[in-house]
Amino acid sequence: MPPSNNHTRLLAEGRRRKILELVERTGQVTVHDVVKKFAVSAVTARSDLDALSSNGVVLRSHGGAVRYEPTQDYPLKVKATIHRSEKARIGQAAAQLVKPGETIILDSGTTTAEVAKALIREKLKSLTVVTNALNIANELADAQEISVIMIGGLLRTVSYSFVGPQAEAMLRDLHANRLFLAVDGFDLINGPFTADVLEAQLNGQMMGVSKEVTVVADSTKLGRRSLFRIGPIENVHRLITDTHAPEEFTDALRKKDIDVVLV
Repeated sequence: MPPSNNHTRLLAEGRRRKILELVERTGQVTVHDVVKKFAVSAVTARSDLDALSSNGVVLRSHGGAVRYEPTQDYPLKVKATIHRSEKARIGQAAAQLVKPGETIILDSGTTTAEVAKALIREKLKSLTVVTNALNIANELADAQEISVIMIGGLLRTVSYSFVGPQAEAMLRDLHANRLFLAVDGFDLINGPFTADVLEAQLNGQMMGVSKEVTVVADSTKLGRRSLFRIGPIENVHRLITDTHAPEEFTDALRKKDIDVVLV
C-alpha cells in the first residue's frame, strides 16, 4: 500500500528538522548534501529547503541554504523573503493604530514596508509619512491621501535607506505623532538594536522627535542584540510582534509598562 498523506508529512517534517540541525551545526547545506544524506531527489531537497526558508529558519542561497542570523545586516531583498506572513500581520496591526491627520515616521525595513502597504489599504485622510527608506517612499508614491517627506543623505544600498549627518539635520526640524521602528534585535535591558552605526544614530533621533514609539518586529528578533544600540528601552511605548514571542519576554515588557500586541 502507498504511504498515507499523514505519514508522508511526518517523514518530511522529521527530515526537515534534521536538515535544520545540519545547517545549525555547519552553517550551510547544499541540495547535493540533502540528496546524498537523506536519499531523496533533488526536487524534494529543494522543496525542503524552500519550506525551511519560508519559515524564516534558513536563508536560501544558490544551490542550497545558509544559517539565518537575525542580527546580521542582510540585503533588503533577502529580508523580504523571511517571515513574510508575520510581517504582514504586524504591519496591519500597526496601521490600525494610525489616525487621520497624523504625522508618522517609518524607518527602513521590510516590516515597516508592510506598515506602509497596510496604510494604503486603510485609506486614511490627510496622513503625512516621514521616511528615510526608498522602498517605502516608492510604496506610498501613488497614495493620494498620504503626503510623503523623504529624508535624504548617504544611501545605504544594503537597506535602500538614507543615513548620516544630512539625514539627521533634516530630522531635527520635524515632529511626529508616532514612530514605527523595525529592528534587528530587541533586548529587555538595552532596548532596540540595529546592525549599522549610522542607521542606529538616525533611528535614535527618530525616537527623540516622536511622541510615541512602536517597535515592529517578528519574534526571532526578541531577546537578541545586534551591533549598535538605537536608544533606551524606556523610550519604547509598544511592541507589535507575532504569537511565537516568548511569554517571559512579553511579560517582562508589560511589567515595564510597555504595551504588547500579539498578532
